[in-house]
Amino acid sequence: MASSNRLAGTASLTADGVTYMLVGDLSYQSSTVKRESLVGQDGVHGYKETPIAGKIQGTIRDAGDLTVADINAMVSVTLVVTLANGKTIIGRKMWTTEPQDVKTEEGTFEVVWEGPSVTETLA
Repeated sequence: MASSNRLAGTASLTADGVTYMLVGDLSYQSSTVKRESLVGQDGVHGYKETPIAGKIQGTIRDAGDLTVADINAMVSVTLVVTLANGKTIIGRKMWTTEPQDVKTEEGTFEVVWEGPSVTETLA
């Protein structure tokens, strides 16, 4: 549980109950729609709204007990992220979308998961 003043700095990540070493750059998108303004020559007419996928992404460590191929093969996984501020972020039925490019100097790679649902639970 987060202290009342801690807002940032630490996070943890699990996928289907397996904990991964989270290096950093974790971000999430719980938005469900994208809006675009519709503008004509005579002014602003309104906007259009289209659904978007939820997203969780971050840089994880290439530990000796995982294969990058297993990460790349992820489909329909549940991600749970716990943030320093006490929030819990849950992504359901997520899949990886970008190929993973391992940087061997630090033993890290970025993973992008997308799916139909990313929700925030407040502390």
